[in-house]
Amino acid sequence: MRRTLKKLLIANRGEIALRVIRSGKLLGLKTVAVFSQADRNSPHVAEADEAKLIGPALPAESYLNIEAILRAASESGADAIHPGYGFLSERPAFARAVEKAGLIFIGPSASAMEAVGDKIAARHLAAKTNVPVVPGIETIDSASVRAFAKKVGYPILVKAAAGGGGRGMRVVESSEALETAVEGAAREAQAAFGDGRIFVEKYLARPRHIEVQILGDSYGKVFALGERECSIQRRHQKLIEESPSIAIDERERAQICDAAVRLAAAVKYQNAGTFEFLFQDGEFFLLEANARLQVEHPVTEIRFGCDLVAEQLKIAIGEHLGEFDRPRGASIECRITAEDAEHDFRPAVGRVSYLHLPNVPGVRVDTFLAENLEVGADYDSLLAKVICHGATREDARRRMLLALDQTVITGLQHTSAFLHDVIASEQFARGELSTHFVDDHFSKWRYEAGNEQAALIAAALVASRALGENETAIAGTHRKIERRVHSPWNTIGEFQLWQRR
Repeated sequence: MRRTLKKLLIANRGEIALRVIRSGKLLGLKTVAVFSQADRNSPHVAEADEAKLIGPALPAESYLNIEAILRAASESGADAIHPGYGFLSERPAFARAVEKAGLIFIGPSASAMEAVGDKIAARHLAAKTNVPVVPGIETIDSASVRAFAKKVGYPILVKAAAGGGGRGMRVVESSEALETAVEGAAREAQAAFGDGRIFVEKYLARPRHIEVQILGDSYGKVFALGERECSIQRRHQKLIEESPSIAIDERERAQICDAAVRLAAAVKYQNAGTFEFLFQDGEFFLLEANARLQVEHPVTEIRFGCDLVAEQLKIAIGEHLGEFDRPRGASIECRITAEDAEHDFRPAVGRVSYLHLPNVPGVRVDTFLAENLEVGADYDSLLAKVICHGATREDARRRMLLALDQTVITGLQHTSAFLHDVIASEQFARGELSTHFVDDHFSKWRYEAGNEQAALIAAALVASRALGENETAIAGTHRKIERRVHSPWNTIGEFQLWQRR
């Protein structure tokens, strides 16, 4: 049944809120932003047609506050709510509350979330649909866990049953560490997702992380839009994604996409979702399902020439799922985060004093950053996603190197220099990836020596330009700086300012 949608509320913040707002406007919808007190000056607030304050900075009192979000929807006259990703996006209770309020939830049904979003339920579904899973058990009884570990061998992986993003996940290397890991995983899962259930599975030595993007409509049609490889991670959080994966051939691609479609069809899945797999030695195993839009969805969009948010909106109002173009070329996405990669990705905060985004053909940047914007510690550390497309993987890789070189964010530490070095590495260029890539090759990464001086001069140049001062005094200093392949200078007048830190 076709439903009417005129005004869309986005129950999220940051770059995904901006992303959804813009797709909504392209479809002629009025948009409503919600914001916490910490996000009063966030660009998504100004981008929407109207905005509603929903509470203080603490997520539990704002972006996780179902009553406050529904109240904002009622006050604004919104017809529908898009949850983005994170926060309430995979909460069946939120989906039900939205529908109960007479609004359209832009996402899968609560029952589909429960069937695939919970890792334990997803394992049961996989068994019914003949999709392989990593050997595991669904109990945290100490004796049972120890017996399982003895059978499959250490290391084993303790995981939260709900949610994602690596929260509530522990690698256990020995029996001595087991009790602490189980208790810690349950505690973290409860804090992050309000659900302390965990389970245990065999830890694969060197797997690749491969996921399949699916879309399903209300008429039973399910379509797989290829795969993404997300093997480069740290602490189970993705850093770089690409499509297609060079690790699988066409037969394996067809198998893994068919498995995802079978899983989705089994629960009458509607809207966007992702089924994630571990791939090792020619075999793949279901890892988990994400009943929502993924952070890395632009990797698929840029290859298939589609707008997944627009497709979500169309499916939600009862439109048939259309046809999609055949994928073209290769795409890579890098997530720039406010973290110190030299010190175990320690969170960073600060005010953006200068911002310059890349201007390169075939490059897309999704970000909420703006000059003078304060980046605090209240929310996720994601600052921007740089997505590059090329005729081949190597074309996309080279384009990404240039795009990261041209990305200028001053005022706080971030990871673009680290990402640049990963993309530039011989191992990445050869496609020798696994979920242990960072630990194997970049665990002792350090920022390139000598760039600090250039960064200071770059900052002085930016300031002098802002004041309209004469640049000739700086020119001599700049020319004395040793030219490097990874120069921190980018074009500003006759100079190079490639500030990547």
